[in-house]
Amino acid sequence: MKKIQIKLVETVYKYAANEALITNNHILISLIFHCNLCIDTCTLAMCGILAVLGCSDDSQAKRVRVLELSRRLKHRGPDWSGLYQHGDNYLSHQRLAVIDPASGDQPLFNEDETIVVTVNGEIYNHEELRRSLTGHKFRTGSDCDVIAHLYEEHGEDFVDMLDGMFSFVLLDTRNNTYLAARDAIGITSLYIGWGLDGSVWISSEMKALNDDCEHFEVFPPGHMYSSKSGGFRRWYNPPWFSEAIPSAPYDPLVLRNAFENAVIKRLMTDVPFGVLLSGGLDSSLVASITARHLAGTKAAKQWGAQLHSFCVGLEGSPDLKAGKEVADYLGTVHHEFHFTVQDGIDAIEDVIYHIETYDVTTIRASTPMFLMSRKIKSLGVKMVISGEGSDEIFGGYLYFHKAPNKEEFHQETCRKIKALHQYDCLRANKSTSAWGLEARVPFLDKEFINVAMSIDPEAKMINMDQKRIEKWILRRAFDDEEKPYLPKHILYRQKEQFSDGVGYSWIDGLKAHAELHVTDKMMRHAGHIFPHNTPVTKEAYYYRMIFERFFPQNSAKLTVPGGASIACSTAKAIEWDASWSNNLDPSGRAALGVHNAAYKKTIGPVGSIKLAPNMIDNVPRMMDVPASELVIQG
Repeated sequence: MKKIQIKLVETVYKYAANEALITNNHILISLIFHCNLCIDTCTLAMCGILAVLGCSDDSQAKRVRVLELSRRLKHRGPDWSGLYQHGDNYLSHQRLAVIDPASGDQPLFNEDETIVVTVNGEIYNHEELRRSLTGHKFRTGSDCDVIAHLYEEHGEDFVDMLDGMFSFVLLDTRNNTYLAARDAIGITSLYIGWGLDGSVWISSEMKALNDDCEHFEVFPPGHMYSSKSGGFRRWYNPPWFSEAIPSAPYDPLVLRNAFENAVIKRLMTDVPFGVLLSGGLDSSLVASITARHLAGTKAAKQWGAQLHSFCVGLEGSPDLKAGKEVADYLGTVHHEFHFTVQDGIDAIEDVIYHIETYDVTTIRASTPMFLMSRKIKSLGVKMVISGEGSDEIFGGYLYFHKAPNKEEFHQETCRKIKALHQYDCLRANKSTSAWGLEARVPFLDKEFINVAMSIDPEAKMINMDQKRIEKWILRRAFDDEEKPYLPKHILYRQKEQFSDGVGYSWIDGLKAHAELHVTDKMMRHAGHIFPHNTPVTKEAYYYRMIFERFFPQNSAKLTVPGGASIACSTAKAIEWDASWSNNLDPSGRAALGVHNAAYKKTIGPVGSIKLAPNMIDNVPRMMDVPASELVIQG
């Protein structure tokens, strides 16, 4: 225990020593004292799970193979690993320890160990659930320990009782049945596959499935898969899912309170943490609320009451400027990471390997987040709070300016939320998990979504005549004259997509790089080479080549969504403006006549940007590169 304590203190000191958190000896003594924590406060963080269920082979060779595949997820949980076998079922995990490596290891069990659970995620209402489970004896203090006991008490109908982000596999050894489930929106990543022998495979990432499954696909969010029924069942059934038009009046205080509660519950942590702060509305609100409520939390007693914030961008980018301004206003310890276009391009292959997509906008945005996550983890931080989900809920993307009526506005927000697991959730989860970092997203809190999606969408509509810009109802809810959350010009800053906000030359540089490596002849034959989701730009073709080198299976390409998009719209929303079909690009600057720095109507060549002409090699690069070898300027 003493060695564990010393190791943890060293991590804390590494995190804080250069950032003005440890300013005198009594704070360090306090930190050492709080390292002497019991497992009752233990929470399970982001991990990697792999389950092989109903396998026809229970040999030692099969066990070794499952362990080998599980190690492909080691980046998600670098602190510990394990494998549980019961007959022809294997449950493996790679654990990201949040406080005490000697406790909380998986799998988790009920009292007599007949029910076994491997899980990735956090259950925020675990204390309330524990109190409801009278007569049950818990083996650990893990927040996820409630899952096995809830199953004992309620059978398969307990999943909707969980408030959090999670993916889990539960094995009932009494009758050799199993249950797998994924959280409501798909914040945690999960895939399912099937073997030729009739086995079912479930994994946090598809890289653990793609060599051994005959077919695999995305495990749909808000669903469970039961061996008893032999198929999927949707457990998440909120009122908004039907896309019926809601009518609740807009109440700014109700909306404010709901979001503050969503942030506060995510301060449940026993590890050093911070906030991602781009200086845009969403991340700034998250940072402001966190800073307001941090002082009274257990986390503040352990790690100090001064919040740490993190921002990434090209030199002189909009996000770096706005992020520092908000950090100064809130008084956070601000960490600013700079990268160059070439740094980002050099990381593209690793990014695609980790995020497992060839979607253009996701790769554009994931790369800076991937680079930043590496630097954050090197400071000893294991958890960050981020602002994903707001634009989908409130119609914050600039193309929503053209929504013709409240019905189409609302239906588009519903479509966007349902697709989040393929885009922003995938980016936030995998870009951070690549370095053993956990991201929490309060805008995707179940209760908050219910409140926000019950509001009459007329209130969300953008009306420039009335000076109501995108996400006006969210801005108005936090426009407090007496105790301001943010400066007015930040509170009413125009939406900037993450891939744009890190610096406009980032996307321009990616296009120029693709221009060097994808010829016109290649594009002419793109439909024959890639008949599914045929790339229509050289940038998309470039990403697709890399993706298919890592994931050549047909199942892999089918996990990635396709279709036309303008400024991150769905294909349906392109119908809102006839001119958009001639200018398809996921960047917010493609919203001509809306974005302050919109593309020109005729986009000229981008070859003037000088980049190193590194061709794609034929051999996959090693993914486990020491953190010290990554160069980020700043």
